[in-house]
Amino acid sequence: MSSDFEGYEQDFSVLSAEITNRIGKVPKLLGDEKRQMVSNVEKQLEEARELLEQMELEVREIPPQSRGMYSSRMRSYKQEMEKLEADFKRSRIAYSDEVRNELLGDDGNSSEIQRAHLLDNTERLERSSRRLEAGYQIAVETEQIGQDILENLSHDREKIQRARERLRETDANLGKSSRILTGMIRRVIQNRILVVILGIIVFLAVVMIVYFTLRPH
Repeated sequence: MSSDFEGYEQDFSVLSAEITNRIGKVPKLLGDEKRQMVSNVEKQLEEARELLEQMELEVREIPPQSRGMYSSRMRSYKQEMEKLEADFKRSRIAYSDEVRNELLGDDGNSSEIQRAHLLDNTERLERSSRRLEAGYQIAVETEQIGQDILENLSHDREKIQRARERLRETDANLGKSSRILTGMIRRVIQNRILVVILGIIVFLAVVMIVYFTLRPH
């Protein structure tokens, strides 16, 4: 499982390096070359997001006792992804301003004002993105806590079931012991009755012998 995660890590590192290199080239290009470079970066950013999703799934499958290290690495990769997206947004804003100026012939002051507005909107979007990411992280952690609780409840349920089985066995053994004791008591009572009857018979026999012996002829 961890080997799959490390493979995704290597792919993400290579891809992020390529994205960083291409983002740096965007402001230096013109026309179709710049548009093609922007399109390529967008595709690679999408691939990077998919890699992060796969890594997130792998982390969920890792045992809880080993998950902390991988979760920390995931946070650093997400921060790196946020930085790439922010750099690309700034690069795209510069690119959009240049294209707009070429098409509309805007003067420098108008371009600066528009740039300021776009940067402000970009910062707002980034803050919203960070809040969403934090909410997602909380949801993931909450889900993990829920899974841990369910696992603990499952273990407790197994323990309770084993305890119930032992109680049933104990009840069955007590029932057998009770029947055995009842049978023993019954036999003791029967033996005592037999002894009493034999005693009476012996007594009557002695009385009759004495009577016939002492009776005058």
